[in-house]
Amino acid sequence: MPVKLNTIDPDFEDAFATLLAARAEFDTSVDPVVADILADVRARGDAAVIEYTQRFDRVHLTTDTLRLDDETIDGAAGQVDPETLAALNVAAERITRFHEHQKPQDIAFTDSAGVRLGQRHTAVDAVGLYVPGGTAAYPSSVLMNAIPAKVAGVGRLVMVVPTPDGVINPLVMAAARLAEVDEIYRIGGAQAVGALAYGTGTIAPVDKIVGPGNAYVASAKKQVFGTVGIDMIAGPSEILVVADGANDPAWIAADLLSQAEHDAAAQAIVITDDAGFAEAVMQAVAGHLKTLPRTAIAAESWERHGAVIVVEDLMEQAPPLVDQIAPEHLELAVGEPDALAARVRHAGAIFLGRHTPEAVGDYVGGPNHVLPTSRGARFSSGLGVLDFMKRTSLLSCDANALSTLGPSAVRLAEAEGLQAHGLSVAIRLNMARPDVRDTA
Repeated sequence: MPVKLNTIDPDFEDAFATLLAARAEFDTSVDPVVADILADVRARGDAAVIEYTQRFDRVHLTTDTLRLDDETIDGAAGQVDPETLAALNVAAERITRFHEHQKPQDIAFTDSAGVRLGQRHTAVDAVGLYVPGGTAAYPSSVLMNAIPAKVAGVGRLVMVVPTPDGVINPLVMAAARLAEVDEIYRIGGAQAVGALAYGTGTIAPVDKIVGPGNAYVASAKKQVFGTVGIDMIAGPSEILVVADGANDPAWIAADLLSQAEHDAAAQAIVITDDAGFAEAVMQAVAGHLKTLPRTAIAAESWERHGAVIVVEDLMEQAPPLVDQIAPEHLELAVGEPDALAARVRHAGAIFLGRHTPEAVGDYVGGPNHVLPTSRGARFSSGLGVLDFMKRTSLLSCDANALSTLGPSAVRLAEAEGLQAHGLSVAIRLNMARPDVRDTA
């Protein structure tokens, strides 16, 4: 059964702390295996990637067939029915428009000392996008990862996607075309991450890797970080719904299950100030579970990780609980969602009002659905245009400006014992040279 908590219970604080601590940790058991795969790919390049693809995906490739050609991509994308393709277009257009508003402004000004200061933004040159294969088909994730990169101005966007038993997913290919992905390679797993990070004879390396994957992919991204940048190490999906008793329990139950059906390790929590409504939501969850195709997964998630929390005052008590949970997705199904949202500090994305289910954000809302999990919203944000750009500061002193700032710089350099630092400034100002130890 899901955990049931009430703030009036004397052991609430301990029970709530136990709930927070029970979240699944990242799987590190695969790290040694992944390290071996990465080392092999780094050493043998294409040959290693081809061998692992044969072993894990049962697909025999050559250096000539690693990359999907345009005819194959277009042929697969052409299998998508018109209605679904139209929906993908709606999503792509909305995601593009939202992310265009994220493009940063450069900075340029001259301060009172006459120093010219500035900051400019430039795009990452090449980005690799990992897309899960097999039974998982998430064209929405292709759009969410690729479109911000293109809006940022990334010049080369490379997609890797496994094709187990040679099966190519039409929806993924259609999404890649809409997002203007430049290269697509039919490989997956840790070996694909290694190929993107280190390069092979066929695949040129990238500068950053983004996109979801299983434990092996997550481990590989973690291990190549530093050689390349990564977006984040994502854990299981999460949803927290804050709902008052004026909601339809069936709506809220469906929202909870929208994330529970992702993974048995996903977590769904509801906070309400109405105990009767809480019971009605639980009954509605049970009802939905009788008809959903992914019932087994959703039911295990709800039973193992679900929680129902009853508070006395939503406006006062819900925000601090939300901030401690720091959920990936936060729905505020209340009469005044904006007022409640203003009191929340930590959430990956917030969905305001009774008619804004989280699933809208997964597909066509516009904001990105790649969000921090495992309480990561306390210190990080969802994927966006800035994740594909770099900031470079600009600084310019003329002689007068340097004469104003220089003495302080020299003094601080001396205080740190870095005489060459001080000398590089003092020599331009004809100042007495910093104290340099006599080595004669």
